[in-house]
Amino acid sequence: MELKELQLSHFRNYDQVKLDFQSGVNIFLGQNAQGKTNLLESIYVLALARSHRSNNDQDLIEWGQSKAKISGRVQNRLGTTPISLQFSRKGKQARVNHLDQSRLSSYIGQLNVILFAPEDLELVKGAPSVRRRFIDMEFGQMNISYLSQISQYRKVLKERNAYLKQLQAKKSSDTVFLDVLTEQLVQFGTQVIRARQHFIQKLGEVAQPIHAEISNQSEQLSLVYQSNVPLEKAIEEVAAIEASFTQALQRQAKREVIQGTTLVGPHRDDFKILINQNDVSLYGSQGQQRTAALALKLAEIDLMQAETGEYPVLLLDDVLSELDASRQTHLLMAIQNKVQTFITTPSLSEITRQLIDQPKVFEIKAGQVQVKESGQLH
Repeated sequence: MELKELQLSHFRNYDQVKLDFQSGVNIFLGQNAQGKTNLLESIYVLALARSHRSNNDQDLIEWGQSKAKISGRVQNRLGTTPISLQFSRKGKQARVNHLDQSRLSSYIGQLNVILFAPEDLELVKGAPSVRRRFIDMEFGQMNISYLSQISQYRKVLKERNAYLKQLQAKKSSDTVFLDVLTEQLVQFGTQVIRARQHFIQKLGEVAQPIHAEISNQSEQLSLVYQSNVPLEKAIEEVAAIEASFTQALQRQAKREVIQGTTLVGPHRDDFKILINQNDVSLYGSQGQQRTAALALKLAEIDLMQAETGEYPVLLLDDVLSELDASRQTHLLMAIQNKVQTFITTPSLSEITRQLIDQPKVFEIKAGQVQVKESGQLH
């Protein structure tokens, strides 16, 4: 899968821009605050219909404008597909092949991307919510049914929390409706837990040899899914998860009404990243944490290809400066001639020049883009 063309209209600090990309490595070169990360963000938004930098779509619209549009031409093994997203105060409009998509779940998956940025270290040492978001964003691209499951679960969870608030405030006393919501929560939540368990298991299996290679076979990485619902095995059958989920909710029933919120479910799940059976977030050095994050991102590439039949587009946001020479080399060697890659960087290091074969370089200055000739790179 490749992004062949990108057009922006009133996106961030770009008024109008149209760019053509090559199959290999494309580099956005520029100093800070010039707009190179905005370009990378636009590709991410085009793929996932949301930004990784802001929860407010209005932030994406150029100052003084009423709407923004991102268009792209995606090529995969089946052919070429035009896709676009438009943002305004009324919301967002997604199109595939110039046809409006009534649901974003039918849009997402047209362009699959994996983003690796300095903040991805938070994947290793950050809060559980960071890792849950990682699963939802990455697995959601690979599995459309999971997108539907997590969406339905969140909808029921929101309704259930709202009703628990009413019970807490004694504005309602009817527990029959709560029982209906609880039954739905267990049904959708069980599907989410089981899907996440399988995803983490597969990701761990792919990441393990990659991590071993980066660490010169000196360390062993493993991933362990930690469900908020008590489970006896790493992967349980549906009936066992449902039974355990129901029992856990029953035990917390009084506390949930007192606190006005749902205390059990996959919205509180996590997964641990272990190196030699030790939690790397607690006991790993910064180098080990960086290696673990790199291994997971590289594993995602291969897992996405295995699950969808297509390699994703890789986005590297100023991440090379965060990696030492050894990890830079491993990353660049791993992606060479494998996936279409977009890199933002303030300068081209010697490692980049030596390991990337004929990159297409776009120089960014104050929202203006100029393609540099290969002879100008040295």
